[in-house]
Amino acid sequence: MTFEMIFVLVMVVAMLAGLLFEVARPDMVIFSVLVIFLITGILDTQEALSGFANEGMLTIALLFIVAGAVQKSGLVDQFMKSWLNRSRTKTGSMLRLLVPSSFFSAFLNNTPIVVTFTPLIKKWCDEHKIAPSKFLIPLSYVTILGGTITLMGTSTNLVVHGELLNRELEGFSFFQLAVVGVPIAIIGMIYLMTVGHKLLPEHKGIQQQVQEESREYIAELVVGQDFPHINRSVQLAGLRELEGLYLIEIIRGEDHISPVRSTTVIQAGDRLIFAGLISTLAELQKKKGLYIETGTNIEIDDLRDGTSQLVEVVVSHQSSLLSKSIKQSRFRSKYDAGVIAVHRNNERIHSKIGEIVLKPGDTLLLLAGPDFIQNYHQSNDFYVVSSLDTPKSLREDPKKGWFSITVLLLMITLVALGIVSMFKAMALAVFIFLVTRMITPEEAKGYVQFNVLLIIASSFGIGVAMTKTGLAQLIADKLMAIGQPLGFFGIILVLYLLTNIFTELITNSAAAVLMVGIGLEMADKLQVDPTGFAVTVAIAASASFITPIGYQTNTIVYGPGGYRFTDYIKIGAPLSIIVMLTTVSIVNFVWF
Repeated sequence: MTFEMIFVLVMVVAMLAGLLFEVARPDMVIFSVLVIFLITGILDTQEALSGFANEGMLTIALLFIVAGAVQKSGLVDQFMKSWLNRSRTKTGSMLRLLVPSSFFSAFLNNTPIVVTFTPLIKKWCDEHKIAPSKFLIPLSYVTILGGTITLMGTSTNLVVHGELLNRELEGFSFFQLAVVGVPIAIIGMIYLMTVGHKLLPEHKGIQQQVQEESREYIAELVVGQDFPHINRSVQLAGLRELEGLYLIEIIRGEDHISPVRSTTVIQAGDRLIFAGLISTLAELQKKKGLYIETGTNIEIDDLRDGTSQLVEVVVSHQSSLLSKSIKQSRFRSKYDAGVIAVHRNNERIHSKIGEIVLKPGDTLLLLAGPDFIQNYHQSNDFYVVSSLDTPKSLREDPKKGWFSITVLLLMITLVALGIVSMFKAMALAVFIFLVTRMITPEEAKGYVQFNVLLIIASSFGIGVAMTKTGLAQLIADKLMAIGQPLGFFGIILVLYLLTNIFTELITNSAAAVLMVGIGLEMADKLQVDPTGFAVTVAIAASASFITPIGYQTNTIVYGPGGYRFTDYIKIGAPLSIIVMLTTVSIVNFVWF
């Protein structure tokens, strides 16, 4: 090994460790490694920036906008709502959920599909007295499997496609991946409806837990006539910076004042509702004129009225809230919402709410203003998974919805017939949506997940560094030596396994970019068609079932389903093995 190879290897291992231990946001970790390669001369400027001009990466950017325009109409979730309501049995409901979800995810970004369907399923489960944990992991898994059916189904397919084009090889055709994608989707659904369904836990979601244990989450105090700070602001009354407690609402007669601002004036007779460490109420008991309502029967739902609502959100991987405490992020003033509870790994975090440092996948129960969902349903900071109805302002004219779906279907047809490339089709679709004012430029910008694009573009540069220094070829030789005794089947199996391990530990797009270079080196060494190796990497990078952090959809359902980390291992490990053996067998038969 040369010094350059050792240096690149050390940096890649450091990057993997940084991603695994969440030392910073994933896009920042990967981009930092790219900058180091540029500064040290491992890459020149053109090589470092090659990922930012990659066709696969740019297609993903356009696809975010197209998917956003289709989702905006609400037709997809309206269809799912009426479709689910027609089911009479649990098995029938599962079938009605899994089949359309996998179909939609073959043509739309699966992240907004899961965000849209999660509250619908939770509400349906509440009405039918079924634990949402029986449905939400299957929802995530089938959207992952459905995404492997077409070229546009998931970003990993487009990333691998872009790398093939980059190397002047033939990319994937629109339905080429369906040779593997359709069988694994069908086999996966059968598993989830039989063995997997029995392994699924019956957990309560955060809102249900808080509802049942409201006395552990909220406390009520009444302001007496002898309170020395009557007609003064919350700040001046000393109710802002409290030890472990968070003033989330003031009930004044029939009025609910929420979120409570530092300038809100306290009046005699006000009922102050606090959330947080209720065991720390002693500090408030010392304040003259504040009386704890020990016999209070206030429920979580009592906090909600016409001006405030309960909203459940999941912190995203690209959130600006990461690595900051709730207090440091100025959450209350930034989002016009108070935090009632924070759950991680289905367990309440027993800490002062203001001092909790947020991580991806944390579930927050908020008491928010009336415009919260309208303002933040497209936020990159969190996924709104509340079971509230969609605000009327977000419901579009059905004609516009059908128009957007027609444009999407037309573009898919053009790509499938080979008339235009995927990039040109998506560029044309975005152009049509903007010209017809289906979406505004501001909305288009909001749909694009820039952090995901930065991860992909930076990963391409790191892939170039691995190939340029010969590290990719060295790893390819080692993998081939391990799999050689079993022939092509063994070589494909080893490539699949390593890619799948990477995607469970780091992001799926980064895993695809790092491993596709190694796969193509293996194909070159063996003098065979590289398509089989590219398909293997694309499927393995998407098939993340064992952890809640390997794929965004797994993270989204983590808190709302009330899951524990071990639930993913228990249900996902058998599915991973089934998908791996099916994929490797089909690839070996079709391409080798």
